Amino acid sequence: MRKPILAGNWKMNKTRDEVIQFTLAVTNRLPDDVDCIVCAPAIYLRDLVKRSPSHLHIGAQNMHEKDFGAYTGEVSPIMLKDTGVEYVILGHSERREYFNETDEKINEKIKKALEVGLKPIVCVGEKLETREAGKTNELLESQITKAFTGVTIDDTANVVIAYEPIWAIGTGKSADAKTAEEACGFIRNVLGKVLSPKVASEIRILYGGSVKESNISEYMAERDVDGALVGGASLKPESFIELCEKTA
Repeated sequence: MRKPILAGNWKMNKTRDEVIQFTLAVTNRLPDDVDCIVCAPAIYLRDLVKRSPSHLHIGAQNMHEKDFGAYTGEVSPIMLKDTGVEYVILGHSERREYFNETDEKINEKIKKALEVGLKPIVCVGEKLETREAGKTNELLESQITKAFTGVTIDDTANVVIAYEPIWAIGTGKSADAKTAEEACGFIRNVLGKVLSPKVASEIRILYGGSVKESNISEYMAERDVDGALVGGASLKPESFIELCEKTA
């Protein structure tokens, strides 16, 4: 049985006071049977690690693939691990689009995250024109195959996949539950070929894209959807708590 996940991606939002208020508001109010995760701006990670309740896991939104070096403005996996972070989002569509991250770069980051003991949340997904051209599966297979090149089966227990159709991120549009299930099921089949059927059956796959309190239960009813990666709806404590409860 795969344990459900609700991961909030705060993106470039919140002040330090708001971060602290959030942790206080969710304390003793998160379900035990869901992995509830907040992925926050790097500057607030230490505050979250120190102040968060035991049922709230902390993740970063990105990392560099090198341990140390002359990479001004970057945060290394060693730094994240030293801060106490557990998860890290890798390959988010905004990183791919705005910062020109390639599949090869994301693969390097995945391998480095696993090497230092971080749990990568690996994002994949298609643009609207790709879906309309009928090439969604082709793209997803390419992204998954390249992401896990050189990754050993022994490392995959700590991997999470997030299917985020780019046309549904922050647009108010969301893939319906059937579309999400088809994509997540296809990803699981590809993982079976790239890694192994056993690993594919155990890896948790999330849906992301305009998920909110009113629609998350529809996704969670699907067999291959193990949770959600949520943006704006995860910013308010009450919304985050409700999302976690409905993920169970």
